[in-house]
Amino acid sequence: METQLVELGLTDWSAATPNEAWIAELEAGKVLYFPRLGFELLPEERSLLTPNLLSPDVRNISLDANGKLKGAVGDEAVQRTAAAMVGRFRAQATRLIHGLLPHYAPALRLAPTSYRPAQVETRVQSWRADDRRLHVDSFPSRPNYGERILRVFTNVNPEGAPRVWRVGEPFEDIAKRFLPRAKPYSRWQAKLLQALHVTKSFRSEYDHLMLQLHDGMKSDMAYQESSPQETAKFPPGSVWVCFSDQTSHAVMAGQYMLEQTLHLDASKQYNPASSPLAILSRLTGRTLV
Repeated sequence: METQLVELGLTDWSAATPNEAWIAELEAGKVLYFPRLGFELLPEERSLLTPNLLSPDVRNISLDANGKLKGAVGDEAVQRTAAAMVGRFRAQATRLIHGLLPHYAPALRLAPTSYRPAQVETRVQSWRADDRRLHVDSFPSRPNYGERILRVFTNVNPEGAPRVWRVGEPFEDIAKRFLPRAKPYSRWQAKLLQALHVTKSFRSEYDHLMLQLHDGMKSDMAYQESSPQETAKFPPGSVWVCFSDQTSHAVMAGQYMLEQTLHLDASKQYNPASSPLAILSRLTGRTLV
């Protein structure tokens, strides 16, 4: 398998410009890696580099579109400092994407921004929720009808520890491997899940198949161990960008990361035919949403 990382030399969040070659690689599911594009913490923000900032009942600290911080403990001053740090990262990540991918800008939908101070290696989770297993992102309760999940990550670890990922094979190879194992889609089951409020909206066949790929990958330990993959170590002071619904990834180690999610209608890509929705529609021969 050829490397799934595309290394770029950008050093200024505001100086990004589009390039057809790496845009095509991003939309093919590769990871854009910026080893010299760090997010610089202000002196007063360094006290936030502790897992004790995280509320015990949540995995991440998040800042919503209205500037409300959730998941952090501490007094008003701590909350204000944390919200400012996460908000500053949001502004820089959004500026980066608008520069790299200007065609996306009018269609992007901003999701909450997260700060993740917990150590990956010590998390205890069910196999479905365990992000240390290779997977593509798909969410059981939130159907998205093929909308893309574009994510910007940066490592702010103060002790030099990298964020360690495994990056797997291309999405179409995954789909060809796991689609034959997928359970058939049922509209009545999708209606029942919506009626019972298990899902926030009607689960399309696309969302059903994406969940089947996600669960099929995570439950197959032979696949986890022996499928085509590479290890990527993202050091502090680096940024990486990918479509997490298309890039096969597993988060193996690390602590202290900021992440921005942006959603994009698949039809608004530079090449809509490269989206998971288009690939799954072509492989199944059906309209999935």
